[in-house]
Amino acid sequence: MHYTRIAQTIIDLCRADLELRDRLVQNGQLGEGYHKEMAQLHNRNAEALDEIINTIGYPTIDKVGEEASQATWLVIQHSIGQPTFMKKCEQLLEKAVVEKKADPKELAYLTDRIAVLEGKPQRYGTQFDWDKNGALSANPFDDLSLVNQRRKSIWLNTLEEQTAMIRRQAQRENQLPPKDFEKRKAEMDAWRRAVGWIQ
Repeated sequence: MHYTRIAQTIIDLCRADLELRDRLVQNGQLGEGYHKEMAQLHNRNAEALDEIINTIGYPTIDKVGEEASQATWLVIQHSIGQPTFMKKCEQLLEKAVVEKKADPKELAYLTDRIAVLEGKPQRYGTQFDWDKNGALSANPFDDLSLVNQRRKSIWLNTLEEQTAMIRRQAQRENQLPPKDFEKRKAEMDAWRRAVGWIQ
């Protein structure tokens, strides 16, 4: 069964997200913490998508088409203020990947993002942030050779290649490291505690 109207709704959620991100990039507002307007949009999108998932299950390619299924993943990936929702989606996405109805790369990115938010090492090295030297680097991971083996198994490039790409993109977008690394880290930890990622 193909849910055309629902598919369009999901695509619209994703589009709103990307348009806001572009605006924040243009205004140079992306690097300094979690922007309030972005947080509100991410939470609204998560709520809307959760209702959809409760109605039709996980929006797999066979249900909503490739574009809306990818949009689903992006909305989930950005719903960082909703730990329960993200973990629920991780389980549903894992099942969809096993059934070959979703892209394993999407599961890798989601699994890594949840691990980073929980303060655990990531498995695929997909999540990046500014380090104390002012460079965009992969968040902590277990072992570089294992990370690259896992990446290869799902057709991702090496972590070294990904790092170079991420840094080039940040340069193109004129993204700058936080002015005060320690202050930003403390603020992010306080935020993660407040929304329930860490104790």
